[in-house]
Amino acid sequence: MKELRLTDWLPTTKKEMELRGWDAADIILFSADAYVDHPSFGAAVIGRTLEAAGYRVAIVPQPDWHGDFRDFKKLGRPRLWFGVAPGCMDSMVNKYTANRRLRSEDAYSPDGRHDMRPEYPTIVYTRILKQLYPDVPVILGGIEASLRRLTHYDYWKEKLMPCILCDSGADMIIYGMGEKAVVELSDRLNEAIETGNGMPDYAPDGTACASTTLFREVIANGPCLPQTVTLYNKEDIPGGISANDIVLHAHEICLQDMKAQAENFRHIEEESNQWQARRIIQPTAGRYVVVNPPYPPMSQEEIDRSFDQPYTRMPHPKYKGKRIPAYEMIKFSVNLHRGCFGGCAFCTISAHQGKFIVNRSKESILREVRQITRMPDFKGTLSDLGGPSANMYGMRGKDQDICKKCRRPSCIHPAICPNLNTDHSALLDIYRAVDALPEVKHSYIGSGVRYDLLLHDTKDEHINKANRDYTRELITRHVSGRLKVAPEHTSDRVLRLMRKPSFLLFRQFKSIFDRINNEAGLRQQIIPYFISSHPGCTEEDMAELAVLTKDMDFHLEQVQDFTPTPMTVSTETWATGYHPYILEPVYSARTPKEKLAQRMFFFWYKPEERQKIQAELRRIGRTDLTDKLFGRATFRERKNTNPKRNESDDMFPKRKKHGGHLRGRHRGDR
Repeated sequence: MKELRLTDWLPTTKKEMELRGWDAADIILFSADAYVDHPSFGAAVIGRTLEAAGYRVAIVPQPDWHGDFRDFKKLGRPRLWFGVAPGCMDSMVNKYTANRRLRSEDAYSPDGRHDMRPEYPTIVYTRILKQLYPDVPVILGGIEASLRRLTHYDYWKEKLMPCILCDSGADMIIYGMGEKAVVELSDRLNEAIETGNGMPDYAPDGTACASTTLFREVIANGPCLPQTVTLYNKEDIPGGISANDIVLHAHEICLQDMKAQAENFRHIEEESNQWQARRIIQPTAGRYVVVNPPYPPMSQEEIDRSFDQPYTRMPHPKYKGKRIPAYEMIKFSVNLHRGCFGGCAFCTISAHQGKFIVNRSKESILREVRQITRMPDFKGTLSDLGGPSANMYGMRGKDQDICKKCRRPSCIHPAICPNLNTDHSALLDIYRAVDALPEVKHSYIGSGVRYDLLLHDTKDEHINKANRDYTRELITRHVSGRLKVAPEHTSDRVLRLMRKPSFLLFRQFKSIFDRINNEAGLRQQIIPYFISSHPGCTEEDMAELAVLTKDMDFHLEQVQDFTPTPMTVSTETWATGYHPYILEPVYSARTPKEKLAQRMFFFWYKPEERQKIQAELRRIGRTDLTDKLFGRATFRERKNTNPKRNESDDMFPKRKKHGGHLRGRHRGDR
């Protein structure tokens, strides 16, 4: 690997700009993450994309928002715009657990420090920039703004909040993966300045600069800028409100009627996942939030270009000697594609990246792998060849015209779409090409695997064979001892609300996993992920989950309490009490007591949880599950559970045909 110089990174200080011979930057990006020049970090991707388009881009990572705001002033005024993003994660999810407790570390900060970013940095940074440079356009990007582009529920504030433009004072949101939009916006502003077609402002040295006035002129008078969100007065909405627009219930109506908010969300999700979406408009605080439709999915050439930028793949030298946990996790991993068509109800991937899979070329992937192998501390092991879901690479609709008209948020729920090509051959080819490189000893799959795609029986025997071959190769060559999968629950009723497949499929996959391991002489584990307190889930569901997973010899480790995050079906259901697609009430565990009562069932095997679990099972009238978790209950425990029973009933309990953990089981489950 060549020796890196300071100028190999995008500049973060005035001195670094001077090393490049710059007096000023065209665009300055403020990020709440540490600056890691890697294609998994959003600020680096946007910065490199703009650099490739000919713009001078600087990054200010984790600016100090206290005191005199010197970090916000140190690079001066940009010629075009400021960009603000919270980082790779929503700042509140990054900072707090589902129980609103501070996380053990901030994975995107040096040495995991907690004091490097504020809560809601998108709002905090923008307000500071508008105070210092009121006439410079501020553009929001990243997941925090992307998922707060319309009225949304904020779990930490426990209320509905308006579009984040209202609270931040920013001029525009670029939602989703923003490479195309940032270049087009910059080109329009740059052209307006150079041609004098508008009203620019001027820097102290006399250089013409974009102003908010020029920005508004360019946006109002030019063609629709896809994938952007802007606030307008009604009379200023480009083209006015047309019959083709979707006009949502106003923010103020949603505050009074949660059912209106639930009804809004169905439109928001469907349009986010359509190839040819419509414009969405929402009245808010006397103005109108206008969400322009997204760009069509990127081409393979476009996504290759994004990944093939001259990233150093390293943290900025300012972090020398410091550990950035998120970087340590992904430094030897490769992302093969973007997008996810799973449509899981609690997941934000499709809301941000879209449901259509965009694949990198084999050549681009191998170039990145070769770059990794030249890193000085690479020992021959790739930690992940994956993506948002590990095994969706190369998959798309057989007839793209059908896909372009489709409104389904998921291609695989409630059943796998017959138009979806589930062939794993292209992914197998990638694995084998990577493993053929002499420097690669092991390539593992660290991303979650969709086993429902592996088990899907098609009418094409070639595809069925490829999927069987993929399953065997995955298990025998690409598991580092533990394979992550996400059944999420055992109750099929809860799983339908989650948009996840039946638990029977997980049982089937585990059986295949165990058989292949036995045949290959391997001793590997399957690590399932589960969620408690999801909308629709009750204590009884969690008790049955405990019994079923105990029956499969699992002592669960990878578990979490449902965390409501903006712009998911699950959050809207949890917050409003109504399912957005059927507008019927759904129960949710809302209080800390209710949520902990569900979570404890994950840990039935811990002695300190036993007494609490037994008490809860008595409360809900399911002492039959007590026997299955802990062995036979005592005579006194059974008698006290139902005082109306006589002594003979207690001595000879009758099993109800529909009761116990046998409910919902099918023959051959064991």
